[in-house]
Amino acid sequence: MSLVRLLGFTTLACGCVSGRYREVSTDREVTYIEEKGVDCVHSGHQRNQPVSANRVAHGFGGGIGRAS
Repeated sequence: MSLVRLLGFTTLACGCVSGRYREVSTDREVTYIEEKGVDCVHSGHQRNQPVSANRVAHGFGGGIGRAS
């Protein structure tokens, strides 16, 4: 388990909530599907599972909420 810092989050068009984090020790960015949307049909969207930004079906566009 590594220490991570929240960079932002967004609600995808399918209803899933996705979060972006930066690992403190390696400075690597990690993306997770935090919650699966009720009507989401994407099999790659699994709750609490890391995915790369290019695997998230709807990307991270401009709708990212910033952590304070």
